[in-house]
Amino acid sequence: MKLPQVTEAMWETLLAELTERRAEFHEQRYIPRDFIEKVVPFGVYRHATPIQFGGEPMPPSEFLRIIERFGRVDGSTAWVIGFASANTYLGALPVETQAKIYAAGPDIVLAGGLYPMAEAEVTETGYRVSGRWKFASGCMAADYISVGLLDPSAGGKPRAAIVPKEQLNIIQEWDVSGMRASGSFDTSVENALIPFEWTYVRGGAPLIDEPLFRYPLIGYQAQCHAAIGLGVAQNALDYAHDAGSYRGITGAPPVAQRAYYRTEFSRAYAALQSARSWFLDVADEVWVSVTGGDEVSPEQIARIRLSAVNMSDVAAQVVHDVSKISGAKIIDNSHPLNIIRMDAQVPQLHASLSQHMYDDAGAVLLGLDPTTPGFL
Repeated sequence: MKLPQVTEAMWETLLAELTERRAEFHEQRYIPRDFIEKVVPFGVYRHATPIQFGGEPMPPSEFLRIIERFGRVDGSTAWVIGFASANTYLGALPVETQAKIYAAGPDIVLAGGLYPMAEAEVTETGYRVSGRWKFASGCMAADYISVGLLDPSAGGKPRAAIVPKEQLNIIQEWDVSGMRASGSFDTSVENALIPFEWTYVRGGAPLIDEPLFRYPLIGYQAQCHAAIGLGVAQNALDYAHDAGSYRGITGAPPVAQRAYYRTEFSRAYAALQSARSWFLDVADEVWVSVTGGDEVSPEQIARIRLSAVNMSDVAAQVVHDVSKISGAKIIDNSHPLNIIRMDAQVPQLHASLSQHMYDDAGAVLLGLDPTTPGFL
């Protein structure tokens, strides 16, 4: 069944609930399933499902804007919802396995933490494994969770195994300063037998021939993480805008009447909107190529990776610049801008947005080979 058209009234209702409940989410350190169920009608959990299984794909830039919108209210929620894009990885599973995953409908919630990859015994029918994996963001609300297996035949890439959530243990150890409500808990399993057909090489060729599965998979993940930072930075600018009437405790004029405040605000605003425009333009450019039947070029992949890491870095800098003009009150742990500050650093720390992306992108744009395996 196709989803109804999403309206602005639907958005306002959902984001109002998120605003009301984000303290609850941060206290418990995860986004619960009941809230994720309210996100389902917005199409995020079927946008990366193959059309043949009921998927309703959307252009990557549209999904990036959705992540941004959630991030403008809560970074952790954007982090969890952003992983809906990871369903594109499932395209490398045997089509028969995909059919089983989507048998009950196209809105599948996938979480995953592949590292450290676990040694697995090869049996006649699959892999026998015991292991513990980290950073399974969103696992509390997931239908399936992917874990990583060591596979010497995979050319250095991880072999991902898809496991129903109820077959894994979730260890709720997640005491962090940023993305506190992302529920990036550890998962573990003891002596589990995972059939071959429920595994795939992450980054391997998809078996689904549809536009979204021809869009660069790893690049898309980088864009989604960068969009989280973008939303968080927009939230910081919203705070700075709304705080313009604040006088502080010294009786000085409202901060918006001070030249340094206006100057830093306008610089941050310009920097973020400039980076955002290029970031989304690149996504649209590559999507046009993909939907037109063209192969994505190395230069286009380099622009995806470069615009994403640039977006992440600019967003983090914007939050820093807003913070430095917002007064000492923001160091209170419960202050909204302190939470924004802590969240803003996390996308930069993700492997897909590492600083070496500048070197790799520069090499490709200059006609050289990238220095990092898997960049292309």
